[in-house]
Amino acid sequence: MGKRTNWFLVLVFLIGILAGGSRAQEKTATAASEDLSSYDVKREVSLVGTVVAFNPAAATAPRGAHLTLQTGSGVVDVHVGDARLLTGNHFTIQSGDRLRIIGEELTYGSGTQFVARVLQKGTQVLEVRSIRGIPLSYVGPRDADPAKTQGGAL
Repeated sequence: MGKRTNWFLVLVFLIGILAGGSRAQEKTATAASEDLSSYDVKREVSLVGTVVAFNPAAATAPRGAHLTLQTGSGVVDVHVGDARLLTGNHFTIQSGDRLRIIGEELTYGSGTQFVARVLQKGTQVLEVRSIRGIPLSYVGPRDADPAKTQGGAL
């Protein structure tokens, strides 16, 4: 992602904050009765807290990167998707980092899992899921010279 894409994501993030306002972190009785098996941006909440632990490759489902976030309401296990997406976008997560996470809690297996859609650390913003909740994948940069990737001219 280039600087232009990063600025675009920051702009979209800020517009979302201004348009959507602040939402409570706790679930309401209405949200508890909703179908939480599929992602819905109307149910998104914003978590702010400090990273207690980060695991780039969790062995338990859902597979992928997880972090433990200490919020004012307690500790939350957050699925942040593919660690290669974080690395490819120079988005590092370490214990002690202060993050803002936009996402929602979904039914997963016999319990629930908070899934992140947008991560923010300082001024750096990274989208890790589509607005439909599909985890984004990292695609490495393409080489501008096709001869280098094809082994040269024949």
